[in-house]
Amino acid sequence: MFFSVTFSFKGKTSTVSNIFHETTKAALLSLARQHLEVGDDILLKLLHKGKIIAQDAISANDEPAFSQDAKIQNNGVKVIVMGTETKGIEALNSKKSDPLMRGFDEAPKRNTQPLSYWGIHGQQHKVYKFCRLQECTDASFGTRPGATTPHAFEARRLLEKLASDPGIVAILTSRELVVGTLGEMDPIDDRLMQKKQQEGACLLGYNTNHGMRIDVKLRTDDLSSFRPYSELASTLIHELSHNWVGEHNTLFWTNYANMRCEYLWKHALLMLGGEFVNGERTAELAEIVHMIHYGNNQKSIASLDKAQLMENIYKSVIDETAREMAQHRIPVQMIAPSVLLFTQDLMKETQHIVSNGGQKLGGSAGDSGSVKELALAAAERRAREEAKKRDEKR
Repeated sequence: MFFSVTFSFKGKTSTVSNIFHETTKAALLSLARQHLEVGDDILLKLLHKGKIIAQDAISANDEPAFSQDAKIQNNGVKVIVMGTETKGIEALNSKKSDPLMRGFDEAPKRNTQPLSYWGIHGQQHKVYKFCRLQECTDASFGTRPGATTPHAFEARRLLEKLASDPGIVAILTSRELVVGTLGEMDPIDDRLMQKKQQEGACLLGYNTNHGMRIDVKLRTDDLSSFRPYSELASTLIHELSHNWVGEHNTLFWTNYANMRCEYLWKHALLMLGGEFVNGERTAELAEIVHMIHYGNNQKSIASLDKAQLMENIYKSVIDETAREMAQHRIPVQMIAPSVLLFTQDLMKETQHIVSNGGQKLGGSAGDSGSVKELALAAAERRAREEAKKRDEKR
């Protein structure tokens, strides 16, 4: 049984009769080329019902173009003809074989690691670190039409900046801290706010199960922007101090002030070492230059030695902590001697590290005489003495 085939090519059609199921692909291509008057410089491709039934330069063209079970309509078969000039193919092949072009395997591999906000000093410790970062996505921040609040992606980047802050890294490393999750505190969760307020917790952040999770309130109350970075870092250090002490007593504030001194001292050392990130000091990125330069506005930081810088840091931290402790009716004088001793020991330890080729700040895990442990022990003794005095007065 024979049937007709109508070829259609660039608006031109031609019908050929006496086509059989046994007609080969090569024969069908030859008929299409002949009846459509297409030159040999064009390679043809024949399509029927969206499928290729024959194609030039294919070795299997000796097979039948139509299968035996193909349904043929009374008006025959319509075949779409597509053509490609051989010159274009040759040009394309020549480009592919250009020895100056790299293949995917030869292309240089891009660095998939995100660039640090803090240069070479902005990497978390392999062990003592924040294991997970979690931004607040439930409220769809920054995704609604006309929204002015920063997107959740920006909150994620801010959490990464906090986690890799050299001062924060120094605190976690020296004190061997591991925090399960550093998250963004939901600023519009009124139930959480009320609960934490009843518990007497800081509304700018909270610590769950002594470091299993720490949340920091990143956004301003009107949700239009993020809070200043220096305040976020201070809040994070505050919550890290809750890893040891839940109440806001003298032990807590001593530990917090010591950690703040250590944070500022790390950035001060990077400043003295001439470390820059895109033309800025890490202290400038952390917005704490004024605390390191405290009281020495007439002198450049470069002209100050380590002792003067540490004295500035001590005064800044005492002033800052005094304001926070006043809310809990605890005078800063109760912790000032311990903090001063800590700063002196921290300077000595820094010199010891330099003399011994870079030993870890804070000593090894088995070093019971490290500065951090001695400072914490001193604070604990002071707290016990104060409790004993209160009991005696009663």
